[in-house]
Amino acid sequence: MLYLLTFVACLVVSLVSTWGLRNLANAKGWTHTPKADRHMHTMPVPRLGGVAIYGTFMLVVLAALAVPRLIGADPLLPAKETLGLLGPALIVFLLGLRDDVRPLSPYGKFLVQGVAAVWLYAAGFEIHYLGLIHGGQALQWMYGLPLTVLWVLLITNAFNLIDGLDGLAAGSALFSTVVLFVVSLVAPNPLVTFLTIALAGATLGFLRFNFHPATIFLGDSGSLFIGFMLAALALAGSQKAPTIVAVAIPVVSLGLPILDVALAVARRFVAGKPLFVADKQHIHHKLVKLGLSQRDAVLILYAVTAGFGFLSLILLEGRATIALVLAVTGIGIFVGVQQLRYQEFAELLSVLQRVTRRRQILANHVAIRHAIESLKGCDDFRSISDVLRHTLQPIGFDGIRLEMLNPNGFAASAFQPLRCVADGDLQLNWSDSELNESPWQLRLELITSSQERWGYVSLMRMSRGEPLPLDVNVLTEEFHTSLSDAVQRACARIEASKEGQGTIGDKKTHKVAAASMAD
Repeated sequence: MLYLLTFVACLVVSLVSTWGLRNLANAKGWTHTPKADRHMHTMPVPRLGGVAIYGTFMLVVLAALAVPRLIGADPLLPAKETLGLLGPALIVFLLGLRDDVRPLSPYGKFLVQGVAAVWLYAAGFEIHYLGLIHGGQALQWMYGLPLTVLWVLLITNAFNLIDGLDGLAAGSALFSTVVLFVVSLVAPNPLVTFLTIALAGATLGFLRFNFHPATIFLGDSGSLFIGFMLAALALAGSQKAPTIVAVAIPVVSLGLPILDVALAVARRFVAGKPLFVADKQHIHHKLVKLGLSQRDAVLILYAVTAGFGFLSLILLEGRATIALVLAVTGIGIFVGVQQLRYQEFAELLSVLQRVTRRRQILANHVAIRHAIESLKGCDDFRSISDVLRHTLQPIGFDGIRLEMLNPNGFAASAFQPLRCVADGDLQLNWSDSELNESPWQLRLELITSSQERWGYVSLMRMSRGEPLPLDVNVLTEEFHTSLSDAVQRACARIEASKEGQGTIGDKKTHKVAAASMAD
């Protein structure tokens, strides 16, 4: 009953205070006019929503602290722990309010938030376990303090970043607050239970005026305060929760803002842009660019937040559910990000694919160098053909073609397994396709190590789809010289054997073509 009364009280006070502040701000001209192209609204709108939420929350919490003591009843909240949360929260709220009036630098805001996080740590709200990491032992301050500060900075600024569509940040915070409320009931923590239900009521009352079309915005005072409180309440809830709950549930339940921050940092890093320069590429912006209305985009992200929250609550079942939750979360994130069509990640994927292909390229280069050594021992066309086929076919070539410049009068059988084609060339192919209409070929001149010119060799490919996993320079250097020497030795052997039945022709320029030979 206490929690229900708290929720209703916060809801009513928030509704009234938000309505009053909105009207006052419009009358006084305390409105925000859109200036940057990332702003989604077109009309001046007040940015005092954070004042209403903070004022409502503090009023109810301070009343819960003071009233029982005034009437001599048992205290509802532990004073020391409550003030340990409210003190840093006040700093963050005032920081956001100052930023709404006159923008501050990102580094200045991080500094103040860091001070609030250190205060929070000193008050006993910290990351003290990391589950299986560190052997399940409590972390020393040299690890716990930086991790606590990082967590607070991450969640506080994450809600500031997603505050780009009407009702998005407040609605997402509401879902996350409900998850923390449920966890605080399962792993009993009266302080967290009371503060989360109070924050939920204050946020819901404000959301009545912030949902599309919004008549009042959170402002930095609201988004930073809500983000900080959720980060702090997650830490407070972890103090009495099982290790798995303490570590995993806050991360998963706050999945949407964490994901948005991670994507923002990653894509700006890949694109070489400053990390702290605002843009219009956040998740909510991408959904609108895909053709969704603001309302539909927000509703979809509400569903995403609810999904994260549901998955986080499954973790209450224990360690057995970790793998399932991580798998579902990972697959969902991968599929969702793919649909957003970030060009930065498409290019990054292309780079990764090239990196994975590098091993194959190196293997092909090694195969070419082995072929160079093998060709040095070849003195007939059959052994030459075997080396070329076993080397070039795995790389992606479909055959070769040899052209010789001088007539020779050799018998056609002397060039086996090369076969004579209609234009007087000889070709070797190892695919099922004819190479007469080959769409791609690499033509190299046959020049021996003694600088004698014997003709040309053409390496043939029928497919243009896949890139050639090879640096062609390895073919234009030692390879074609070794091949030229091998062809010279083969011709010399034929000449010496005087096998002269049937000639290829008495052409003034005799071509020996080797291209695509089928098995």
